[in-house]
Amino acid sequence: MAKWVYSFGDGKAEGRAEMRNLLGGKGANLAEMSSLGLPVPPGFTITTEVCTWYYANGNTYPAELKDEVDRALARIEAVVGAKFGDANNPLLVSVRSGARASMPGMMDTVLNLGLNDRSVLGLGKSSGDERFAWDSYRRFIQMFSNVVLDVGHHYFEEALELRKEELGVHMDTDLKADDWRSVVGEYKKIVEKRTGKPFPQEPREQLWGAIGAVFGSWMNQRAITYRRLHSIPESWGTAVNVQAMVFGNMGEDCATGVAFTRDPSTGENLFYGEYLVNAQGEDVVAGIRTPQLLTVQAKVAQKSDAPAMEEVMPAVFKQLDDVRRTLETHYSDMQDIEFTVQRGKLYMLQTRNGKRTAKAALKIAVDMVREGLIDRKEAVARIVPASLDQLLHPTLDPKAPRKVIAKGLPASPGAASGKIVFTAADAERQARGGEKVILVRRETSPEDIHGMHAAQGILTSTGGMTSHAAVVARGMGKPCVAGAGDVRIDGRAGTLSVRGTTVKAGEFITLDGGTGEIMLGVVPTVQPELSGDFAELMQWADEVRRLGVRANAETPTDAATARKFGAEGIGLCRTEHMFFEGDRIVAVREMILADDEKTRRAALAKIQPMQRKDFVDLFEIMAGLPVTIRLLDPPLHEFLPKTQADMEQVARDLEVSAEEVEARAHKLHEFNPMLGHRGVRLGISYPEIYEMQARAIFEAVAEVQKKAGKTVIPEIMIPLVATRKELDLMKAVVDQVAAEVSQLTGQKLDYLVGTMIELPRAALRAGEIAEAADFFSFGTNDLTQTTFGLSRDDSASFLEKYQQRGIFEHDPFASLDVEGVGELIEIARERGRKVRNSLKLGICGEHGGDPASVFFCHKAGLDYVSCSPYRVPIARLAAAQAALGGPLKTE
Repeated sequence: MAKWVYSFGDGKAEGRAEMRNLLGGKGANLAEMSSLGLPVPPGFTITTEVCTWYYANGNTYPAELKDEVDRALARIEAVVGAKFGDANNPLLVSVRSGARASMPGMMDTVLNLGLNDRSVLGLGKSSGDERFAWDSYRRFIQMFSNVVLDVGHHYFEEALELRKEELGVHMDTDLKADDWRSVVGEYKKIVEKRTGKPFPQEPREQLWGAIGAVFGSWMNQRAITYRRLHSIPESWGTAVNVQAMVFGNMGEDCATGVAFTRDPSTGENLFYGEYLVNAQGEDVVAGIRTPQLLTVQAKVAQKSDAPAMEEVMPAVFKQLDDVRRTLETHYSDMQDIEFTVQRGKLYMLQTRNGKRTAKAALKIAVDMVREGLIDRKEAVARIVPASLDQLLHPTLDPKAPRKVIAKGLPASPGAASGKIVFTAADAERQARGGEKVILVRRETSPEDIHGMHAAQGILTSTGGMTSHAAVVARGMGKPCVAGAGDVRIDGRAGTLSVRGTTVKAGEFITLDGGTGEIMLGVVPTVQPELSGDFAELMQWADEVRRLGVRANAETPTDAATARKFGAEGIGLCRTEHMFFEGDRIVAVREMILADDEKTRRAALAKIQPMQRKDFVDLFEIMAGLPVTIRLLDPPLHEFLPKTQADMEQVARDLEVSAEEVEARAHKLHEFNPMLGHRGVRLGISYPEIYEMQARAIFEAVAEVQKKAGKTVIPEIMIPLVATRKELDLMKAVVDQVAAEVSQLTGQKLDYLVGTMIELPRAALRAGEIAEAADFFSFGTNDLTQTTFGLSRDDSASFLEKYQQRGIFEHDPFASLDVEGVGELIEIARERGRKVRNSLKLGICGEHGGDPASVFFCHKAGLDYVSCSPYRVPIARLAAAQAALGGPLKTE
């Protein structure tokens, strides 16, 4: 029989850390901490399988669940010595979500559950603090009403602000017991007015309402968006954790806080966190009050006047520091912990592998290898490949002038400039229109996630280093400045003001997430310097990977960048990109307008020395590494102008009539150019084009070999081949040119001729094509288009709908379709290598830099992947993880 509920607490637990798929990350780690003997308030976890059942059975529960919950509640009552629903000595509980992957702030939480009009009096008596009891009750009404009854937070906030105005006070802490009692009365009136029913008084009705709300929140819009952005499957579901409440808001000997066992921004081995005296957990995370720092060292570094926990509660701090070491040693990873201090006693509410920046992840992994906590392979498996993007992009130029108008907390590193916007909707809309924007909010909430994703950076005026804005921005690799208390934000007026300076919506600011500085205007950036930790970890990755990593590059700058990032050659040089530069576009257009071969050859003769120079530069930078050069691929009309004014300019440049240019453009026009006169079809129609390119390649090889005295072996790639005969004809052209150049220069020329497999027919007939090819490079962009019958340029309008409806799990242009396109690659590999065992295989679409696609390429037995230069480190790390059996599943 299925077990739906697992208990924990009092030094023992029915679950353990490895059961995260069933218990969710929070539940599994609460069980583990209990078993370690750490002070964890008792509770129980309702499994993720109940969530799956709930959605599969019309939002209902398994028949046995109620009895299992009742038995687990009784166990909590026995440990705590209080009774759920009792008027005199009430047990209060929290109800929280807990998916197997951490989703901070995305789903719903209810605290202080079990309070009603009678038990609030009992809580006041048993705690000896009526103010605390009524404060807890008003918090519960607001949270429960928002999460379960769908009454907006703002109704309650407005009522509280009015009450504070009447009393002439500013802080919540200034309200006394009778004040909170009257606020509770107002809150209950709001609930009755908004729902038509009184606030529920029966604790078990409250409990099941909250459980249902947590399961329901798995399918709320912000959770759906977060899952899509972080590739978390809907089928995983969430667990629900019900836990005895402990209170950080019972007085000055109480506190609540969030901490990281190492600095999540830099990775330094420093205890890092924030706390608030006399507060509940959501006060820290929600950014409602700006919290204080844990350690004296952090307080000094941040130039804070507020006392550190190390000063205020030295004994409890020491206990917390010991827990920090216990957890980090046990999990062999940096932990993100939540804690509460109730009347001088420490309670641990959560631990999980902490979210961190890419820079911190590298430092922590390398340091932990040195400390003997993990080995090199685990360090390699632990870094999320895509997160390396954060390290490979520009930061502010230290020499650039800047006008700093304010400073907040450096919540997520990096730098960004953009026009300020005040709502997530504006951020998304303007970013879609190509604008760079900075999202400016008093504080962010989970509803803002789509705007945070669209923005270049995030600025908040309240909240700390562990607020929602900070945690989500770090996860996205976006710069964030939080808690900028001097900044006044007026979203309605569309202004940001600070000490006499006002910035309006649509004006530019720059954020430095590493220092917390906010600057007027746009500040220039510089390229990153990669740390020694980066180089060391990449070396460990290279030691274990089997798959080669090349770059897609055709300019000297791209090729040099690729080498800097560890590329082992060029896997795709798109020669047409070279045609658009400077004078050569004029010669290319002259060639296109030519009416006969002789005129075409005359125009090509002008282009040839330019192409030769391009190839010399690439061969010299690559210094003997393989360079795969794709001969001309796009249809010729792409090189002709589109507007009348541009056509007239071209006509003047070429000394022909505008009508002639227009007629040629019209003649070359195609209804479906992606499947038209392009690739090898151009070579068949105009062999002199491929002949010129081959000559430029071989003359460059001869020149570099003569200069450097080292052999250069180019790989010449014929695009869009569908039949063996096409390849045979083009290979004959290449071979003939090679022989001519070799004879003229006296240089021995070694080279390979291969093809791009980007048509399903080519994949199916790979055995036949391999008889003539030295290598295959899978052009997965076009192979995806031709397999699905989808246009990459036109499908964006409906692909998202396909993902929402579960037709596609991912955008097939971003992550390889393993089932369809992947099967064609495997068929081509099998049939090609059956004929030619030494056949070299790689991919050169953008999929080459997508970690999931790299895993597939490793498994499929390819020799290399090729991707854009900035994605080379990502591909190197993903290839190493593929060799190790996949990345570690961390939170």
